[in-house]
Amino acid sequence: MPFTEADSVQLAQKNGAVGLDGDKDIIHVMSSGRSGDGREVQLPQQRAPSLAQRPWSEPGFLPLQGGFRDRFLLQPEPKYCCQACRLVLCSPRQTECGHRFCETCIAELLRMPHPVCPADMEPLFEDKIFRDVCCNKEIMALKVYCRSEKNGCREQMSLQQVTDMPDHLSHFEVPCPLGKCKERMMRKDMPDHLSRKCRHREATCEFCQHKMAQTELQKHKDTVCPAFPVACPNSCTYSSSILRSELQRHQQDCPKAQVTCAFHRYGCTFKGLNQDLKEHESSCVSEHLRLMVAKNTTMEAKVEDIKGDLQERYKVLPGLNARLMEVETRQEEMREKSRQVEQKLTNMQKQLSSHSEKLMELEMEVRSLRVVREEVDTLRGAVESIRTRVTALEGGRGPPNPGTHAYGSLETQLCRHDDMLSVHEIRLADMDLRFQVLETASFGGTLIWKIRDYKRRKQEAVASKTLSLYSQPFYTGYFGYKMCARVYLNGDGMGKGTHLSLFFVVMRGEYDALLTWPFKQKVTLMLMDQGPARKHLGDAFKPDPTSSSFRRPTVDMNIASGCPLFVAQTVLENGTYIKDDTIFIKVTVDTSDLPDP
Repeated sequence: MPFTEADSVQLAQKNGAVGLDGDKDIIHVMSSGRSGDGREVQLPQQRAPSLAQRPWSEPGFLPLQGGFRDRFLLQPEPKYCCQACRLVLCSPRQTECGHRFCETCIAELLRMPHPVCPADMEPLFEDKIFRDVCCNKEIMALKVYCRSEKNGCREQMSLQQVTDMPDHLSHFEVPCPLGKCKERMMRKDMPDHLSRKCRHREATCEFCQHKMAQTELQKHKDTVCPAFPVACPNSCTYSSSILRSELQRHQQDCPKAQVTCAFHRYGCTFKGLNQDLKEHESSCVSEHLRLMVAKNTTMEAKVEDIKGDLQERYKVLPGLNARLMEVETRQEEMREKSRQVEQKLTNMQKQLSSHSEKLMELEMEVRSLRVVREEVDTLRGAVESIRTRVTALEGGRGPPNPGTHAYGSLETQLCRHDDMLSVHEIRLADMDLRFQVLETASFGGTLIWKIRDYKRRKQEAVASKTLSLYSQPFYTGYFGYKMCARVYLNGDGMGKGTHLSLFFVVMRGEYDALLTWPFKQKVTLMLMDQGPARKHLGDAFKPDPTSSSFRRPTVDMNIASGCPLFVAQTVLENGTYIKDDTIFIKVTVDTSDLPDP
């Protein structure tokens, strides 16, 4: 295998030329030589990270990551290959499940949140992974070609010799380990290059002692070094060289600096050198006083204007205070209304609970009636059996049997049970109907009407079999108005044959005597869009108090009122309003201003 740049860095590490920081992977100069200015270079110390944190193996001429990339004389056996990188194992580690990994590969796996073995997906635990010394000895005994083979070396040696005697590669050409330097040199020349020749080696500024790369040293001195001596930009005679960090403070005292008079805010126009400022201030005292008096007069006039403005604002304060009190009063009223609404909600919840209890009672009664019905059916079967036996006895020629009287009593009892069964069946049907109405009823003023089998119902309307359909009743409250909707799928009146007509119907309810008439609540009719756009079609109207449609009903329901041209059939059938042969109609009645009954 070819010798890589990573191997060259490891070779330099073996000779003490470079080292790697275990946490940041930063290359530091490790030579024991001297820097360009003759000072000793300090050697950073390495830390010993844990198995899951170590990015390289033990010191030596080993790969920084993964297994060996050397060119072997014979193809290594699969047992010598890492299960992760598939290279020949470097510092092999064996897991509890019996698989082998390079030290750096197993460290990468252990850094994962829930590490598992890639070979059999068994979980990995760091305390159950051990160094495979036997396997390591066998691997280090494998024969490889010299890593300098491309430079002409034909020597063959064991992998152990490659890692233990890097002096064999002293004439091997390697790149500089410093990142920005692109030069290549013999390995034996690496320490000298890192200490004196590399343009990117670490250097120290002789003025501020700041450390940086050699290529950045001159720019640092020319631009940002705080201790570098610079000349005064005003070419004053008092300071020939000043530290860059003290230049700004010197500018304030420099006699050659351009300054303005301290009274420029009052109108003084003097601009000149710092050394002439004192003479100007002593000679123009009266002028400065005159400017201050003028400025003071202007300020007094502005103060008077501000006082007048404040007085005008003070006059408005009582009115604002009154408005604030009014707002607070209205806020208190809103709070009271909110408490009343909460109380109404509580009452409605209690009523809902009572209705639920009544429904449970009805259901229990229905169940009992069903039991009675089953008993009656059983009794009827027994009577039929007795009747058959009596008929067989009457067919004989013998004298009358005393069982005839028993038969008559049983027949009378059967008739009585039949009458009771008929009454129970009527009550059961009525209760089933009431239960269905209560189960589907809405008490919030909103109706969602689901109409299935649209095509069939439309054909029936076209054929004049069923012109219109009524929805289930809905209410504005538990004791409110009773209402329903009526739809003509093939249209009615002006919309017949071209439109879907939708109407609103007021029905006779149980609590009409307690409600306000005529019906005045706003009604909104809507066809629901079942597509993602949700472009519902709707119309709204306020009831006409003079119309008989909104007076107190005297029959089951008033005359319907609504929209004959609610929606064109082409729009309905070509849009997304029909899905699974079903349409949805929504009717909403405004209940916000309804009084309590």
